[in-house]
Amino acid sequence: MKICVYCASSAMVDKSYFSATERLAKEFLKEKIDVVCGGGAVGLMGQLADTILAGGGKIKAIMPKFMNEVEWAHKGISDFEFTETMHERKARFLEGVDGLVALPGGTGTLEELLEAITLKRLGQFTKPIVILNTNGYYEPLRQMLEKCVRENFMHPRHLEMWAFVDEPEGVIPALRNSASWSKDAINFAVNRR
Repeated sequence: MKICVYCASSAMVDKSYFSATERLAKEFLKEKIDVVCGGGAVGLMGQLADTILAGGGKIKAIMPKFMNEVEWAHKGISDFEFTETMHERKARFLEGVDGLVALPGGTGTLEELLEAITLKRLGQFTKPIVILNTNGYYEPLRQMLEKCVRENFMHPRHLEMWAFVDEPEGVIPALRNSASWSKDAINFAVNRR
């Protein structure tokens, strides 16, 4: 199994987020899950990579060249792919993965997650999406997505596109138990009466 992980590069966040990231990485190691990530050396990205590498796991990083030029790249990751743009990076993140997990993060993480949800809504991405809701971080997003459905901007079936979990140990079961999704989702992407 290969899982893409979106997460923060900030080193200033609460230690509980680092702990949750480390616990998730250890779950991936136990299950021999390969990880695809952004490849940053600090923040939750750095914690994820450090833990996977220390445990002998497999990790691939994808980063735009301009980020590497300011030395954001994790030096311990040997499988590194550098793209020309952020758009190219996001497309590469989703190629050949069996699912994706969003850890807490800032605008970059939110933007990546919402693009993946949009692609799934359109049937362009059909894999599980799991949102790790450490410390209730993603509660406002959950409420906003539910409001989208409640106010008919999205179809009720779209609530099946993702799963929120509160603890890292719930991520892999949520990936495995995700509702199946197909490219036919394009047929109900627009909410018609």
